[in-house]
Amino acid sequence: MDKFSPVDMSVWQGRQDPEDGELALRWHDKVQPWPQAGRAAPGVALVGFACDEGVRRNKGRVGAAGAPLAVRKLLANTAWHLGRPVYDSGDLCCDDGDLDTAHGSLAERVARLLDEGHFPLVLGGGHEVAFGSWSGLNLHLGGRGRVGIINFDAHFDLRMKLEQASSGTPFFQIAEQCAAQGSPFTYACLGVAETANTRALFARAEALGVWHVLDEAMTPAELPALLSGLDAFIARCDHLYLTIDLDVLPAAVMPGVSAPAARGVELAVIEPLIAHIRASGKLRLADLAEYNPSLDQDNRSARVAARLVHQLTK
Repeated sequence: MDKFSPVDMSVWQGRQDPEDGELALRWHDKVQPWPQAGRAAPGVALVGFACDEGVRRNKGRVGAAGAPLAVRKLLANTAWHLGRPVYDSGDLCCDDGDLDTAHGSLAERVARLLDEGHFPLVLGGGHEVAFGSWSGLNLHLGGRGRVGIINFDAHFDLRMKLEQASSGTPFFQIAEQCAAQGSPFTYACLGVAETANTRALFARAEALGVWHVLDEAMTPAELPALLSGLDAFIARCDHLYLTIDLDVLPAAVMPGVSAPAARGVELAVIEPLIAHIRASGKLRLADLAEYNPSLDQDNRSARVAARLVHQLTK
């Protein structure tokens, strides 16, 4: 069952500066609807995951389902600097509690966009989005090559899935799926807050061979060491999936999340790492998770999320 709503292009509107001509364009001038029938020139394809069922199950503060629309509104007026097309492929809505079907629909959409040569950028939603995003890449690749997962996050999100999946279980689910299909689980979690993860989660990360870096070690002074570590991780991979849980950022920069960071990692560190990952030529898919517009202040978080979209698509 396809849970996607039709593309709504009415959100793509903003300032016009006709006196400056083609050099004054913004995203709202350039974004096109993804043609569900037929093919379009390869570009960036935005996918909305309007879901926070996983956050609800994880006992978090719900509201992330409104993030895809809120991010688009801020992105619409962002200056255009891209050299490739951008398409809006609509939103997947999960308002019936059926997260498994939502994951399946997202996986199918991501796989199709990859098949068409696009770079899918998924706008979550809670971090349960990660299992659907990864599943789409896995479906597209069909076992070809090693996939490395890079997660900027204060949390490992390696909780065991007992009765139901949640925003705290996606990477444990991926590890289970990798084991079932005989593929390596190659996972890096950067920005981990020791105070936000139990000893059980650290033990599980160690058992699964997760490369992790604590938030306190992710500073501008440590950037050379971080880039070196990233190079070693990337060298082991054929394909990369980058997922950014926005609660990795300091609460003053990113107030609009379910679990604001007590410390967090500065954009001055996150952005060079994104650029390095992008420059590897191996990045196939990315997503943003956990932005909650109902908790935002003066659209500060939405502006940061829009900036990260810009950084991911340059």
